[in-house]
Amino acid sequence: MSSIRFLQLTDPHLYADRAGRLRGVETFQALIDVVAHARRHHWPCDGILATGDLVQDDPGGYATFRAVFDRLGVPIYCLPGNHDDLPAMRAALAAAPYQIGGTVRSGAWQIVLLDSCIDGSAGGRFSAQSLGDLDAALNDGRELHTLVCLHHQPIPMQSLWLDEVGLENAGDFLRVLDQHRNVRGVLWGHVHQSYDGDRNGVQFMSTPATCAQFRPLSEHFALDERPPGYRWLELAADGTITSRVVWL
Repeated sequence: MSSIRFLQLTDPHLYADRAGRLRGVETFQALIDVVAHARRHHWPCDGILATGDLVQDDPGGYATFRAVFDRLGVPIYCLPGNHDDLPAMRAALAAAPYQIGGTVRSGAWQIVLLDSCIDGSAGGRFSAQSLGDLDAALNDGRELHTLVCLHHQPIPMQSLWLDEVGLENAGDFLRVLDQHRNVRGVLWGHVHQSYDGDRNGVQFMSTPATCAQFRPLSEHFALDERPPGYRWLELAADGTITSRVVWL
């Protein structure tokens, strides 16, 4: 059985105005550059994981998002972030090639897409219902290797200001994961920086934004000088995840 390949493109922070800037970066052009690089070096893929903050508090930004992704010819699996407008997101991305949340099954794998957002809050939290749905998905797909995706970081990033807006009930989330032996990886956005680590044999990964980055290990908010980035992942039939962050 062959492996499957995904690209994670996260936190584009788009506006209706394609010249819109976030922290000095033209977010639309930066995303165009990221997609062009990915298509030159890591194409074809089996889908794109867009893990939140698709727009910067601007519902008109979903048309900008679609201008980039409509014609790529692969499924676009989306999650909301704290800057997204979920009703507008659902309306704009209601049909193929888009899917918001849910579970994706392909070959020996399933990908579980979780909404960790709280209305009006930069931080995240899972409801009891969401945690129950995760537990059910992991149980129903117990014969499948599983990658769990969310927006907010479920582990400390050792950055004081950033960890104050992470996943509030990370302990509850991790306890659900620990009850299942089929979880192979956990993947998130939100933090605008790269992380690769291991927890109880599970790969934990964060990915830089397709626009501006946050400085790692910073007590207070600070921008990094690193360029836009993305992540490619290869999910092997034996449950192995091979992955790397690409900086433009």
